[in-house]
Amino acid sequence: MSSTPAVHFLRSHRVSFTEHPYRYEERGGTAVSARELGVDEHIVIKTLVMEDEGKQPLIVLMHGDRDVSTKNLARQTGRKTIVPCEADVAQKHSGYLVGGTSPFGTRKAMPVYMERTIADLDRIYINGGRRGFLIALAPADLVRALSPTLVDAVQ
Repeated sequence: MSSTPAVHFLRSHRVSFTEHPYRYEERGGTAVSARELGVDEHIVIKTLVMEDEGKQPLIVLMHGDRDVSTKNLARQTGRKTIVPCEADVAQKHSGYLVGGTSPFGTRKAMPVYMERTIADLDRIYINGGRRGFLIALAPADLVRALSPTLVDAVQ
């Protein structure tokens, strides 16, 4: 069993999950993790740390095989602009290295926005708090634990 802030968070919220380590590749993203675990990249969810025009951070959860329309996301969340954080800024907000960012157990509490269609999946794979480590869980459990705002932000 792994011990990361994400795992501690999930256990404290009584979320059922399974652990899935894999061989991490620098800049490989969800394509590599999906390949290594033998699952469809669509059910591997990426955790993106972004910020608005006031430099306020937020988390966006998106299907691994889709991109975020920051314009649509800004419009739906009442912001002027949303852009991805630089790696060092994302790490400062989340407490995780880029490539190992989990939405669970972040250093700083941030609003979480989740692509609406993720909730329709039976099971998802999402980062467990370090590079080369995904956890699988039901989207309903993620929603219960994080209370994300559902958005339509596919590019």
